[in-house]
Amino acid sequence: MKSFIVDLGNVAIGVVVIAVILSVGAFVFSRLTKFNDQQEISKGNEAAGIYMGSKLLGLCIIVAMVSFSTDSWLMMLMWSAIGIVILCLLYVLVDLLLPQFRVCEEIAKGNMAVAQLLRSIIIGVSIVIGTMLI
Repeated sequence: MKSFIVDLGNVAIGVVVIAVILSVGAFVFSRLTKFNDQQEISKGNEAAGIYMGSKLLGLCIIVAMVSFSTDSWLMMLMWSAIGIVILCLLYVLVDLLLPQFRVCEEIAKGNMAVAQLLRSIIIGVSIVIGTMLI
């Protein structure tokens, strides 16, 4: 029974840690975009929702893989911060490498094709980053 309580406590701590990580990630990601994510999502802009959801999912993938390979909450927070930085750099890099259009402008216009492309890139890179951290 004591082990169950310890495990339950660790799960509770993990939920708090992931909530903090996702909150910080959402804040940083929304500051990076040139439009108001929450406003676009509340207006029904599916592309903005897919884009923000993809960034948070990518961050969750990184956190999940890090939590699998470490038992330190501090290391999990540190690698999560690095994951946020890498995903932000990825956004800047994609915006530079696709000069035909500006990512933020297309997402703000509701361009689902760009949102789908970015979702694939973000999730793929997150899996690669996560496996490097294991």
